[in-house]
This record gives sequence, structure tokens and C-alpha cells, in this order.
Amino acid sequence: MRRFLSTSLQGKLSVMMLISTIIPLCFLGAFSYMTSARVNEEKTKQTGIDSLRRIQATLQFIAQDVEGLSVFLTGDKDVQQYMSGFDFDSPERMRILAMTMNLMQSKEYISNITIYSKNKTMPLHTQSIYYSNLSKVIEDWDLNGKRWTPLYMNQSIHGSENVFSFLRGVKSGDNYEPLGFISISINESVLSRYLGSPNFGVGQGDIILLNRQGDVISGNRKEWLAQQWETLFPQSRVSDMTLSDGSFNYGEGHDKKTVLYNRIPGLGWTLVGLVPYELYSKENRYIWLLTGTAVSLAAVLTSGLILFLVRHVTKPLKILRRLLVRFDPNEPMPLYQFESPDEVGQLVGSYNKLGEHIKRLKEQLIQLETRKKEADIRALQSQINPHFLYNTLSSIHWIALMSKEHKIADMVGALSDFLRFSLNKGRDYCTVRQEIDHVKNYALIQSIRYPNKFDLNFHIDPKIGSLPMLKLLLQPLVENAMIHGFKKNRRHGIIIISAVQEPRGIRFTAHDNGVGMSRERLAKLSQELLKPLAEDIPDHSGSYGLRNVNERLLLHYGVAAQLSLESQEGHGTRVSFIIPVKEHDYENYDRG
Repeated sequence: MRRFLSTSLQGKLSVMMLISTIIPLCFLGAFSYMTSARVNEEKTKQTGIDSLRRIQATLQFIAQDVEGLSVFLTGDKDVQQYMSGFDFDSPERMRILAMTMNLMQSKEYISNITIYSKNKTMPLHTQSIYYSNLSKVIEDWDLNGKRWTPLYMNQSIHGSENVFSFLRGVKSGDNYEPLGFISISINESVLSRYLGSPNFGVGQGDIILLNRQGDVISGNRKEWLAQQWETLFPQSRVSDMTLSDGSFNYGEGHDKKTVLYNRIPGLGWTLVGLVPYELYSKENRYIWLLTGTAVSLAAVLTSGLILFLVRHVTKPLKILRRLLVRFDPNEPMPLYQFESPDEVGQLVGSYNKLGEHIKRLKEQLIQLETRKKEADIRALQSQINPHFLYNTLSSIHWIALMSKEHKIADMVGALSDFLRFSLNKGRDYCTVRQEIDHVKNYALIQSIRYPNKFDLNFHIDPKIGSLPMLKLLLQPLVENAMIHGFKKNRRHGIIIISAVQEPRGIRFTAHDNGVGMSRERLAKLSQELLKPLAEDIPDHSGSYGLRNVNERLLLHYGVAAQLSLESQEGHGTRVSFIIPVKEHDYENYDRG
């Protein structure tokens, strides 16, 4: 749990939202599946019972038709006359055969019509019967009333036939003496077609017809014919089917079935439909596939929407976090462009406003520091009386000329120009040409002090001579090269000052062939350049002049103008910087 709480906000939101949606969705899918399966089972049962009711109507019609036919035959005068006499070849015989043959042929389900007369030794059959098992299913030939027989077999010219018969006793119309009985046999194979193809909504099943004793007298499973229901299904009894129609489950596992039954009133027959449970399973598998697909699709869409929403909400927060973690106090706060009317968008807007405010405060602070340094310089300049200093140096210059001390005169003249440029009436900017002349004056003074020690060469683009720049940037670089580059070097020193215009601005380079620096010394010096002048660093490090130039570049031109150092021990040092091109010395610069 602690590990989960320590994860990212996006991870926690995603997990919690997915759990709160996927789990109820799965429960809903399971509930829908179980409900659909239950409804499917109930629908199948109801469909099956409705089918049994339609078959029941057909069977009732057949039974009533047979009974009506038997009533008609018992009242026929030819039948009465034939059964009352003793002569087998009486004149009524052919008329009865013709009549019964027409009746049999008009009813396809009637297999045979037989008249059993007490006065005749041979029964009168509609068709030739070679052998009959009727004697095995009835014991009392002195039949009174009516009844249906169990299933038995007849052997005729058409082969073996499974039949069951309706028997009705015949009495004399004159004295009500029993004359015998009439048997109307129904062909089981024809009747089974009337039962129809069992289809209970989920596929094929079984359908059988039971008589009053529970014997199977018809159905689609021929191997079940003439068998007892209790024999086929030991744990069930026909007497348990008490309602007019209903259903119950029988068996377990693969043998499990749904039993649908319909009792036919007046006959005592029971119409039974058997639906294997595996047929439900097939239908339920389809429902499960459909439900699973719907739930899976919904889960995928929901997960996608949740992840998209969480990512949309947390992405700006992650970017804000990354910007704040990587924020460099020396750099401006990076802005994040994100427009949204919600709380996250308002937070991003507040962050951008804070960044702009911090940027303005830094600019104000830089301006205040710049003004302070300028004020200090002006205060220092005000302490020097430039007119007195210029007049004194001018007097020394003329005395040296009168004494024919030309070196002294040149040195004093160069020093006068050097100081005049340094003071420059309190202005911070000069032209590139004036800066180069100032370096030349400094070099002239140093060449008199250190004759034949170095040469100073200039490669200046003529087009940039009149462009303005911050003054006193090149002279410290030349001084640093002379002091630290040539002091311990016995060979003749060469300093090359170059100024060229590039797309980014004007690039100034001071290159000497002095002693150079090792990689460690160069790395240390580069680090010291980043430190402010107020921080105390030992003077022997030789970085004060470079630090002064670098800080002035940063204050006036920004980070892009800071010094770049390159050096190789024994081969010299190169110091360069780039300042932007401007037409006037009062233009402002973005120090961002």
C-alpha cells in the first residue's frame, strides 16, 4: 500500500479509476449473463410447453376422430347384422369391408379396422393381418365400454407395424346383448410425424407420448417404444406430473435434462418433451460470448477514455513539475503554453504569471546593480580632476620634447590619451575604432617599458569601426596576455586582436602565443569567471581582470556575450566574446 501511495499521481488516478469502473462493469456483465441465461431457459421452457399444447390439440383431434368413427361403426346396421349372424360370408361382409376400407384410406394415421364378433371365429380385418400381438396386451375379450391399448405389433402385407388400438364394445340394438368389439389401430410411425420435429428454442430434443400406464406409445426415439417411463428415467414417475403442464430438471452433468410435460385431458395420456441441458450450454455460450465481447469492448473503451482523461489532466502537472525541478535560478523561468478553462489551466496560467513577475524582478535587480556600479564609477571619476591631470601630462610631454626625450614624450602622450579615453566624460560606450586606439596606446606604453618583448597585431573589419560597443573590454585582455602569457616566456610574444562581424554580432578575439594553460587550470579559470567580483578570490589566480570583463559583458549584453576561453599548454591562449550589433550606444539589450 505504501508503495502504491508513493507512485505518481497519474498512476494512482489511473489505477483507482480503472478499479472503480472495471470491477462494477465485470459484475454487471456477470449479472447480465446469468439473467440472460435464466431468461433463455424460461423462454425455452415456455416455448416447449406451447409446442406441446399445439401437439396436444392434434392428438385430441385424432383421438376424438377415432372415437367418433368407432361410434359410427357400432351403430351401422350392416355391422349390427354382420355381428349378430353366424355366417362368415354373409352379404353384409363386403359392404362392411368397402366402408371400412374407405374410412381407413381417408385417415392416414389409421392402420387397420378390425371387427371381432362373438359369433364369428375369424375377425374381419380391413387389410390382411398375418400375425397380431393384440392378445398379449388385452386379457378380457368380453369387452364392455371403451379403452386404448398399449403399443403392440401387427404383421401385415406391408410388414411389421407398431400400433396401438382404440377398442369399443358393440351391443345389439335389439336386446343389448354383447356382440363383440371394434378395434381401430393407429400406426405409430405415422402418429410420430404428427408429434413433429422436436425443437424447443435452443435446438433438437426428444418428444414421447405416454399412455395412462406410463408406457411409451410414440415418439422420435424408436428404441424407447413400449418401455416404461420409470424404466427409462428411474428417479422420476408419471404420477409426479400432476399439473396440466409443467417442467422439472432431471439428472446431473452431461445427462441433465429439462423435462417438459403436458397431460391430455380425457385420455390420460402425457406428452413429454426432453431438452438436453447441453443445448442450453450452447445457447449460453453464445450469450457468454456476446456478453463478454460487450463487456470487453466497454472495458477497453472505458480504460482508454480514463487513461486519456488522466493523462490529459496530469500531463500539464508533470510538465510543471519537470520545469520547476530543472529550474535554474540564474535563468528565467520557462513558460508553458497551455490553454484550458479548468483548474489545471488556471494553475498553468498562475505559473506563467509568476514566471513573468520573477523575470521583471530580476530585470529590475540587474538594472539596480548596473546603476549602482555606474554610480560607483562616476563617483571615482569625479574624484579625479581631469583638466588638472591633462594639463600636467601635457606640460611633461612638451618638456620631454624640448629635452629631445622622444620616448618619454611618446609615453606621456599615450598615457594622456589612455586616461582621456578611460574617463570618456563618464560615458560607458565608445566606437570600435576608439576601443582599438585605446589598446594601441596601452601597447605603446608597455612597449617602452618592455622593449622588444612583444608585437601587437590587429585584424579589424573596416565596416565595424564606427559601430558602438562597451568601452574597456579589449585592454584587460591584452594586459592579461602580457602579464600571464609572456612573463615566464623567453621567446618573443605575439598578440593578435581581431574583430569581425558575424550573423550573431561582432566577435572580438585576443590570441597570444604565450605559455598557455593546462586543462585543469583552464577548467578552474572558467569556473572562476562565473563568480561575482564581490566574492573574494586570491589575486594570484590571474582571473580578476577577466572576471571584470566577463561581469560587465553579462550586465550589459546578457549571457550570450560572456567570455569564451581556449588554451593549450605551451601554445598560447585565445579569449573571445560576441556582442550584438547596434546602431546607437543607448540601445537596450535583452539579458534574458
